[in-house]
Amino acid sequence: MNNRVCRIIYTLLLLVICLCLAMSGLAGDREPAPRFNAKTTAGEKFTNDSLKGQVVLLQFWTTWCPYCRREQPLVDSLDQEFRDKGLVVLAVDVNESKKAVKKYLQENPRSCRIVLTDDTNLAAMYAANSYPIYVVIDRDGNVVAVQHGARGERPLRSLLARAGLAASE
Repeated sequence: MNNRVCRIIYTLLLLVICLCLAMSGLAGDREPAPRFNAKTTAGEKFTNDSLKGQVVLLQFWTTWCPYCRREQPLVDSLDQEFRDKGLVVLAVDVNESKKAVKKYLQENPRSCRIVLTDDTNLAAMYAANSYPIYVVIDRDGNVVAVQHGARGERPLRSLLARAGLAASE
């Protein structure tokens, strides 16, 4: 082989190695969750520090979103199933008045903790502008999964499994 062909092969090989190393490094990295505070409609206060050691499922939703309504029973069911295993579900209603949310919840009660946009900085941090959005934070305070859109039970359980929560068989 001539020198030019050898240099091209060598360069391509280096690029492939660098790409493989970069991809393997990204697969294991977990990004720390942004610093947040949240207060539920019941008055409970949460921060990154108060939630260390627990898995957090953030659900960004609105009362008018049909996909959010469809998955509401699922999210509440997961909250009840995993609460004793360290799951905290914060359902963050985005950009709706307290009055509208209160009325909705009277007709459509939820078992998980409800947070309003005015009582948290989470919606802005995750650029919540389409619904639902799910974010899972592991016990160490790292974001392990983000899902945009309603996809049903199996994907939500998969998100929780990434943080170490799985149903006992």
